[in-house]
Amino acid sequence: MTTFYVAGVGMTRFGRHLDRSIKDLARQAVDEALADAGCERKDLEGAFFANAAQGHFEGQHYIRGEIALRSSGIQGIPVVNVENACASGATAFNLATLFLKAGEGDVALAVGAEKMYSADKAKMFSAFDSGWDVAAVEESKSTLLRLGSGCTVPPGTTSDKPYSVFMDIYAAFCRFHMQRFGTTQRQIAAVAAKNHAHSVHNPLAQYRDPYTVEQVLAAPPITYPLTLPMCSPISDGAAAAIVCTEAGLKRLGIDRERAVRVLASVVQTGSDRAPEALDRHLTVLAARKAYEKAGIGPNDISVAEVHDATAMGEIIQVENLGLCAFGDGGPLAERGATAIGGRIPVNPSGGLESKGHPVGATGLGQIHELVAQLRGEANGRQVEGARLAIAENGGGLHGVEEAVACVTILGK
Repeated sequence: MTTFYVAGVGMTRFGRHLDRSIKDLARQAVDEALADAGCERKDLEGAFFANAAQGHFEGQHYIRGEIALRSSGIQGIPVVNVENACASGATAFNLATLFLKAGEGDVALAVGAEKMYSADKAKMFSAFDSGWDVAAVEESKSTLLRLGSGCTVPPGTTSDKPYSVFMDIYAAFCRFHMQRFGTTQRQIAAVAAKNHAHSVHNPLAQYRDPYTVEQVLAAPPITYPLTLPMCSPISDGAAAAIVCTEAGLKRLGIDRERAVRVLASVVQTGSDRAPEALDRHLTVLAARKAYEKAGIGPNDISVAEVHDATAMGEIIQVENLGLCAFGDGGPLAERGATAIGGRIPVNPSGGLESKGHPVGATGLGQIHELVAQLRGEANGRQVEGARLAIAENGGGLHGVEEAVACVTILGK
């Protein structure tokens, strides 16, 4: 079996960058990744560029990676453009490892860059409209919203300001879980409070203000049970990773002590299933494959980064990854077990809720955080003794779940 390593990572601050282009953001992330690995552009043999929304915002529907990377001096090598909704970044990472596995090179770049913040709020929200089947919008909406039927919505818990229809979908996921397992709004708030507390120590996070559970519950409502701090913001940003084979590490003289092993990288699409068939959730299936490839189990994991587009997403995904039983994700968070210092720290970066969610860069932002954790370089948010790490990055909606999920396992 070929061994792969993350040799270098780089990331911009996630947030609002109205004065910067995708080229600028990608260049910064790539420059930092190259410097971190101690290699140069000429050493790269392939590049995978993740982006989901540039066509919507700028009309740049084609050759996004070739254009963005040429401007930063990367040319003359294969460049593959990757769009897989919110899972684009982790998919680019997966393809970079497959490029190495195929023997096409020993050093490859995965980079994701996105600019989604705009003064035009309607355009921002409509950027997500392609995240499901556009030929069956009403059918999809009806199917997903039915998941939350039967749950009493307290008066005054729906915002009178415009918000994305996908927040209604996430709220339906919440209500389904609440009715099936007894999950409470307070438990969902505990996830959000924990992630905002983690982000205080992340200088690259979009938001760095702490919240208590009570403050999360008292915050402006979006749609029950979700309040504003439970939801990921609109973000700009970029993240990158340099991946190498063993031969690549040796050729470049990269410090092996700081290189992080890629133990598994799995991309899984969804399937038609009943909402109650949780054991067939695409993340459950992806996680099983990833654990088998890595030769470990969920009890071996030291730290996790999961896709919390809302705080409920973290509860669902820690269950899907086997970090706790189905239905135990809420109590796990409420007990503090997913906080730094707890049994299984989750989203030490602050997660999408406070680190930010620049769609094409999100999955690589997770890789950036986990590499820092495994190296022991996460400073005030370091998980002590981290040895094995898992990332889950989901994208789009199809049927009653995400359209695609990527699970990555890294280790020292």
